[in-house]
Amino acid sequence: MHDEKRSGGLLAQLRRPPGGRDGRIMLLVQFLDRLGTGVWAAASVLYFTFVSHLDAGQVGLLLGVAAVAGIAGSPIAGQLAERYSARTLLMWCHLLRLGTMLLLLVSRDFAALLAVMAVTCLAERGAKTLEMLFATRATDGQRTTYRALARTAMNAGYAVGAGLAAIGLAIGTTAAYQALVLANALSFAVTAALVARTGEQRPDPAPAASEPSVGREASGSSPWRDRGYLRFVLLDVPMSLDDSVLGVGLPLWLITSTDAPHALAPAFLVLNTVLVVVLQLRISGWAEGPRRATAAVTLNGLAMLAGCALLAFGTGGGAWSASIVLLCSALLVSGAELMRSVSSWELAVSLAPERSRASYLGVAGMAQSAQKALGPLLITGAVITAGPLGWLALGGGIAGLSVLQRRGCERRLARMPDLAAGSPAATEGAAAGARS
Repeated sequence: MHDEKRSGGLLAQLRRPPGGRDGRIMLLVQFLDRLGTGVWAAASVLYFTFVSHLDAGQVGLLLGVAAVAGIAGSPIAGQLAERYSARTLLMWCHLLRLGTMLLLLVSRDFAALLAVMAVTCLAERGAKTLEMLFATRATDGQRTTYRALARTAMNAGYAVGAGLAAIGLAIGTTAAYQALVLANALSFAVTAALVARTGEQRPDPAPAASEPSVGREASGSSPWRDRGYLRFVLLDVPMSLDDSVLGVGLPLWLITSTDAPHALAPAFLVLNTVLVVVLQLRISGWAEGPRRATAAVTLNGLAMLAGCALLAFGTGGGAWSASIVLLCSALLVSGAELMRSVSSWELAVSLAPERSRASYLGVAGMAQSAQKALGPLLITGAVITAGPLGWLALGGGIAGLSVLQRRGCERRLARMPDLAAGSPAATEGAAAGARS
């Protein structure tokens, strides 16, 4: 029955996604949210340069500080979701982003812009954590399938948003840049209204007093005292560097160290988007459940090692050979991202005790926030500066850490009550329980 349901393909899954009506609404919310974000991401640097009249150093500082501020958004949202409705919190996150985008239009002072962007990133990361929590609570046994559909919707939204931004950037006037900011703000207004139409997402119920613990390390209700879970989150930061490699590393390496044509750079994003649409559902089906998700962790590390090794050894030829190697590397890194997106999502939920899942997922969301803040600095300041050895060190380091993360996850899963018996029957029962 499960295989028949999946065999319907992407369109069938989009018509009848996990979560029913709420699932459909939330997929539309994520599409529209990322559409607006795609518009802003493509235009932000030029907006700050030509409309706000900031120099390059100020723009870099502004975006860096905002990204660091965003790291706090995930745990704050997770902690609040232990007490309040996830739907209400998500609505306020979108409305807060609406307000900051409108303030951006009238802010000219650098300090004011810094505060506006810090709050924007804080609300953005909080919203992403709440979306993750919504899927965990509302999609029952199909959260991995929902995650695949959500990534497809989000990638499509980014692509459409970037296309819309290209129109405004081609016009290049102050009014055109401001129109792009308003388009982003409008997306938050619409998404807040759509979230209001979903069912109420109540906090997870407290367990009975007799409910067994997932292990001595998780005996407390706070993820900050759970060393095993914190190790998982810490290792998830370097495991998420595929994002910075695709968005920063490959384009800069193309420009600075190869003879490949500069026009090839957008192809990395296009290739990544196509692979997500074509393969995400299939890979999510293969990696469903905590046991398979741990196997995907190692595959993520191996794919990153192969992609980085290609960059180290294969881009020293002419334009054609360098172009082929760069595209192959982008293919491997995109494959690593597909594996990581599934394993990180599944394990963040499966390794968390149900009684405190919201706050645990808030801490897990910090891995992506930290990677977005620190990843570009690592790629530009260390990897590319070191040349081929830098790429080898990056790929080898991620591959080694993937082995550590897999072993740590396997040990923690073995201590989970449903998996303690270690038999095939127990494993199947635990996988089913983890989907609920």
